[in-house]
Amino acid sequence: MKPITVHLVSLGCPKNLVDSEVYLGDILSRGFRIASEPEDADVLMVNTCAFIESAKEESIDAILDLCQVKDGDPRKRVVVTGCLGQRYPEQLSEEVPEIDAVVGLSEYARLPEILENLVGRDADAGPQVEVASPNHPAYSEGSRLRLTPPHSAYLRISEGCDNPCTFCSIPSFRGRFRSKGVEAVLDEARELVASGASEINLISQDLTSFGSDIDGEYRLPELLEQLNEVDGVRWIRLLYTYPYKFSHAMIDAVANLDRVVNYIDMPIQHIHDRMLKRMGRRMGEQGTRDLFHRMRERIPGLVLRTTFIVGFPGEGEEEFRSLVDFTREIELERVGVFPYSDEEGTPAVKLGDKVPAEVAAARQEELMLAQQEVAFRFNARRVGTEVDLLIDGYEDGEPGEIARLYARSYAEAPEIDTRIYLPPTAGKPGEFVRARITAAEGYDLVAEPLVVPKA
Repeated sequence: MKPITVHLVSLGCPKNLVDSEVYLGDILSRGFRIASEPEDADVLMVNTCAFIESAKEESIDAILDLCQVKDGDPRKRVVVTGCLGQRYPEQLSEEVPEIDAVVGLSEYARLPEILENLVGRDADAGPQVEVASPNHPAYSEGSRLRLTPPHSAYLRISEGCDNPCTFCSIPSFRGRFRSKGVEAVLDEARELVASGASEINLISQDLTSFGSDIDGEYRLPELLEQLNEVDGVRWIRLLYTYPYKFSHAMIDAVANLDRVVNYIDMPIQHIHDRMLKRMGRRMGEQGTRDLFHRMRERIPGLVLRTTFIVGFPGEGEEEFRSLVDFTREIELERVGVFPYSDEEGTPAVKLGDKVPAEVAAARQEELMLAQQEVAFRFNARRVGTEVDLLIDGYEDGEPGEIARLYARSYAEAPEIDTRIYLPPTAGKPGEFVRARITAAEGYDLVAEPLVVPKA
């Protein structure tokens, strides 16, 4: 029998990407094949995102694009997975009849079986909906087909979220917070290293709650200590920590563990007390300021990434000004800014004092310009310093030639932060090089190699 061939479009955050890697690895182990082009596949699959309105629109567009491919060959099957499928299974199957199946987050282990049955059944049988409660245990995610560069990998340590943020819909479709077992996390880390990863980026809806659902204790510092001992790991990066739970022990772990890089991603969403209360955040302005000052004092060379929401219901000029001033004062090196949008089923939808979309967009632009000043000053201070760089890839030049390499230091997370450019002869993707930063080009930097540091 001819193997079933699958084409996948993976959208959304790194957590979604891990889902894609897991089930691609699973279906490959069952004899399926992967097609890079949709025209060459039996099954056209979209792993969707449903976090904010723009993400939902992107997911719908991707679904419709694959449905158009199916129109040219009715033997093909269109399958929707991911958060949009989990959140709106009935609506999708009714409003887009070309969809053959919607598979929820808890059903990924059954995906090979679902796809086999789908390809073999009558095309006119109607959409198949396989969606259950998202509150399945946080299972091991080994044997993945990695979609990231070999040297850098994402490692999810928990699923779901219990935080009461009024703007966020994630708990409604990702479920309650569930930690993985420590040994499962360590086994995955070793497997990722064996597959070539020297950088492991820890991800979760809330890293800092790790372990709390098991015995009420926040166990992330202990987990970091054990991950720090995994042979072959060079960098361990924390992507998405929650300020309310970022303890003294957490600060000590980042400061003292040599493989945990001094980079913390901590979305705080706002700084004005009134807005934080309306957002359902558990830490106010003074607590946030005190935490940031403690981290700056105790973690050498700390780089902070955060995200802000502007235009949240009730945000006036005073509240917004406090956010701009805070960004400049604390000198946040990495910032993402998002205009608020209503998310169905969240408490924020019912809040009054809505901010017009055009006002939110103007505030987004102003805040990003304020942060740009901070980022450019940070880059200027780095000129002349020596850093260890991890080469990510290269830009093409003349036919058959490399124009330049691009790399990152500990201060840059993959895909979202600054690039540091190197000459084409400095090394190869996946290698570490010691370099001196020689120039700043806006958000990006230029460096010259010195020596290759010892691993």
